[in-house]
This record gives sequence, structure tokens and C-alpha cells, in this order.
Amino acid sequence: MAAKPSKTLETFANPKPGRDYVIRMRIPEFTCLCPKTGQPDFATLFLEYVADKRCVELKSLKLYVWSFRDEGHFHEDVTNRIVDDLVAALRPRFLRLTAAFNVRGGLYTHVTAEHRAPGWKAAPPLAPAAWHSDPTGAPR
Repeated sequence: MAAKPSKTLETFANPKPGRDYVIRMRIPEFTCLCPKTGQPDFATLFLEYVADKRCVELKSLKLYVWSFRDEGHFHEDVTNRIVDDLVAALRPRFLRLTAAFNVRGGLYTHVTAEHRAPGWKAAPPLAPAAWHSDPTGAPR
């Protein structure tokens, strides 16, 4: 196997740093372990950000997400940890991550964490209606 999980997030120069535009990524194969039971937790990550000078390189993001597979994390912790790592690598104007975890014990958990750069005044981007799917069918 050539690729291995990695905590390194590679970046590249934003091709339009003078414009606010939203980059959205749906990452449906996130897994980590429950720190209490060791059983796998599965989630779809919804990443949205407004880049400043840097954008995240997709293969490095894939390997970064993969790096959590054998680690124990509470949902709240891992969501905020990913946001912190992305903010450190990208220094975005705005970043929102929603981790929509699959059902466990009859409970669905969705954790959303956001970052806004100091001085960034624009309104946070609105996600398209179909962006976040709620498996319970509850209205947004």
C-alpha cells in the first residue's frame, strides 16, 4: 500500500485571494473509535470554508481524515480538533465543520464547530438546503 494516514495538511496558494468564495467538501468516510468501548464510530464530515491565502490540498486532507481511524475520540473532541488543525494550516477567513455521526444506541450526533478570522465581517455562508442530510428527517 503506497498511501498511509498522515496528520500533515498540505496547502496551496488561493488562486483568488481577493474574493470571498465558499469551498465545500463532503467527506463521507470518516471513522474513529469510541474511547469508552473501542467500537468504530462513522461520520460524514461537511467542511465549508472561505479561504484567505491558502487552500487545503485534497489528497492530504484524505490522508489526514484517515489518520483518525484507529484513535479513540469523543465526537465533540474530534470535531473541534479537526477545526483547530485546519485553521492552523489554512488561516481561513471562515471555516465551519459539521460532523454527522451515524446512529449509536439510538442516538444521532451532529457536532458543528466554526472559526471566524478576526476582522472578517461577512455573513457566514449559507449551506444549500440539500447539503446536510438529517437521517431522522427532522427539519433544519
